[in-house]
Parts: sequence; C-alpha cells; structure tokens
Amino acid sequence: MNDTPTLRAAGRAPVLNRRTFMMTTAASAGVAAGCGAAAATPDASANPHAGSQATRVTVNGRPYELALEPRASLLDVLREQLGLTGAKKGCDHGQCGACTVHVDGRCVASCLTLAVKTDGCAVTTIEGVESPHGTLHPMQQFFVDHDALQCGYCTPGQVMAAIACVREGHATTDAQIREYMSGNICRCGAYAGILEAIREAAPQMRRLEGTRNA
Repeated sequence: MNDTPTLRAAGRAPVLNRRTFMMTTAASAGVAAGCGAAAATPDASANPHAGSQATRVTVNGRPYELALEPRASLLDVLREQLGLTGAKKGCDHGQCGACTVHVDGRCVASCLTLAVKTDGCAVTTIEGVESPHGTLHPMQQFFVDHDALQCGYCTPGQVMAAIACVREGHATTDAQIREYMSGNICRCGAYAGILEAIREAAPQMRRLEGTRNA
C-alpha cells in the first residue's frame, strides 16, 4: 500500500487519504489535550481522599480526626493519607487478601471497606502488631523462622489474616488453617511455610494473650 500523502490537484480541494486523515486527527487531538491540561492545572498536592464527612478512627492505638471523601476506601486512606503502606493494593477487588487489616479485631479486606464506615472503630494494620518495644509479634517471627515468604508482597496481609485465624479459634488443625487462609493468595507459593508458621505461633499466641487477659 502506498502511504505517500495524496498531492493537491490544481484548482481542486485536497484529496484525503487514510494517512493524512490519521495525521490530522492526531495533531488536533494533541493540541486539544495540551490546551485542556493547561486550563485544568490541578493541584498535585491535593488529597484525593479529602472530603466533608467527619470520621474519627483509632489506627494502631493513635486517634485521628479525618474529613473524608465518602467513597474513599480504607486501604487508600491508610496508604495515601496516613502513610501506612504495609497493607498492599493487590487486586483491589477483595480477592487476594494483600490489603487485610483488622477493624475492631475483625479481619477485613480494606480495599472493599469504606473508610467512613470505620468511624468510632479501632483499626490495626501490620505496622501496629509489634510490641511497643519493637519486638516482632510471634506470628511475624514465625513467618521469618519458617521462611513463609518469598517476594513479600502478600506477607502483611497473610500475617494479619493468620493472627485473626488463631484468635478466632480456627488454628486447631491444618485443615482449619488452610480453609481460613484460603482467601489470602501467595503467588510465590509459600503456603507450606505459612502453614508451619501459624501452627507453631498458635500456642505461643494463646499463652501470651491469655496472660494479658488474666
């Protein structure tokens, strides 16, 4: 196919072929986009999750008073507004478990949880599970000891789900653990190590938390 633009015939309007049409359209679109960008000039520092709905929430023991956009997810507010990037954005559809956090002690997918719905609640993320002295939570330590991770992207969500698995009484047998943890996907396939970590951490967690509650 000859892509050479058709020349203007003497005394006639230019003959339009496919290539000239595409080039003209692209150029016009570029000019329009440039003008639109110049006119808009949004403030890059503006918080996309800021809004008018007042929300009081305690995150990792620290109280916050936030004005939130009603549609903002808890995951986005944690990561982009509070700077708590431990919870990861994986599928963003509640299917992978990488964003798992605890709300009032209950395991939730933060990508599917509206931040405004946590008003008056206590949220715990992976940043809040170690001791005040910086000692790793037993579950974190056993994940390290049993090499229950490879790339590490899913690990914060895995640890948060594993802690809830023990606390909710679903770590009595390997079958129970596998069933409870089935919503947390590890694309590296570290499931054997994760199972071993939960199995070994469970009795230590029960002892420690039983002592605290005594």
